[in-house]
Order: sequence, then C-alpha cells, then structure tokens
Amino acid sequence: MLGTGCPDLRGYGDSDAPADNADHTTYSKRQMAADIVALMDALGIAQAHVLGHDRGGRVAYRAALYHPDRVVKRGIIEIVPTGDFWAVWDANLAMKAYHWTFLAQPAPLPERMIGADPAGYIDWTLTAWTLGKSLSVFSDAALASYRAQAADPAHLHAMCADYRAGATFDKALDEADRAARRTISAPLHFLWAKSGFPAQTGDPAAMWQPRADHMTDSACASGHFTMEENPQSVCDTFVPFFRER
Repeated sequence: MLGTGCPDLRGYGDSDAPADNADHTTYSKRQMAADIVALMDALGIAQAHVLGHDRGGRVAYRAALYHPDRVVKRGIIEIVPTGDFWAVWDANLAMKAYHWTFLAQPAPLPERMIGADPAGYIDWTLTAWTLGKSLSVFSDAALASYRAQAADPAHLHAMCADYRAGATFDKALDEADRAARRTISAPLHFLWAKSGFPAQTGDPAAMWQPRADHMTDSACASGHFTMEENPQSVCDTFVPFFRER
C-alpha cells in the first residue's frame, strides 16, 4: 500500500512536546524520522513518498537514510544537509541565519527571551524570511497557530530543543554519514528558493549531490516559505516528480 499524510512533527502544531534530554536526541531528526515510520505503521502504510520543508525536510532525509525500504521518493524544500550548512557559515550567513545559534543556546535563555514577546518574535521572523517582507502570504489560521505555539512554554521549549539537536547530535550524525559516504537510494528532488537560506551557500544543489544516488533540483522565485509564497511552483515541481515511475 502506498500512502500519504501530513503529520505535525513532535513539538510542533498539535503534536506532543516532550521535554528535551541532556544529549538532545529527543528532538533529533533521526528520532523524528522514527516517529513518522511509527505513524506509518499505525496507519498500515507500507511505503510513502516523503516531502518536507525546512525541519520536515531534515526529517525526510533521515527517514530516507535510516528507513530506505519505507521511502519511495523523497522531496525536500529549502534546506541543505545540516552538517554542510554549518560548515559554510561566514559572517554574512551568520547574520541571516542567526536563529541557528540563538535557539540552540542552553535552556532557558532563548525560551525566556522569546517568551517575553512570543507574538512579536514570531511576526518579526516570519516577515523577515519572506521575499516581500510581509505577513500577507500567511493565512489567519496559520499565523494564529504560529503565535499560539510560541506562547506555549512546552512548544517553545520544543522549538529551541529542535535547534539544540541541530547544533549537536544532528550535526555530528550528518558529518559521520558524510565521512562514511552513506547515501540516499530513493530518488530525491530538491526545490530551493532563490531568496531563501540555501541560496546563501553559493551552490546548494552541489551539497546534495554526494548525499543521494539520484538527485535533481530546481529553483523558484520565493523567500523561505515556498509553499505560501509560490505554491504553484511547489505543485508544478512535485506532482510530476511523485507521479513518474
């Protein structure tokens, strides 16, 4: 059976937000990938095409690496591998992607700072990451969900824990996989925004080529939130990709 779904990752949306642990594996992308596979098991889904944006994209490639028999094709939007992204940081990228280091600071520093004005932080961040520097691309329901999660201590902690994992466990695992030349066997398509974070690395597609046996890529006019800013490009890219046998 080939199935599809749109789950919230642990710590996001309506999913539970357990407390982080000392080695930051609770919110590792390997653990989140295991969550997705467990959900597939519970729903009786043997295999699936997996498409993810940002954090979901990181979970998607972990699922493809650690559960290759469950992933038919993989699509990723607007990320490059975690270890590679850290490796190319310079002053320019550090200013634009400052949240990678800010949210990864030890608890409860970022939680307290964001918690002082959660809606203000969310609105400023979402605005800054769009091409048009505007919240107009987001629905009222989406904005309400973002703000509510930032205002909830458990979900705010989870958001920070996600980035703590990215700076430690996820980064180390990514570097080990690269050193061991572990690759993704499932066909992979990478969609990146011309004004997003991967574009700041210089050649984002080149970062995926050593990681996948069969990789293609395309770019679109958008800021970081490709699904909201350029949904037609997302559909035009991935509907044919997943349909093709």
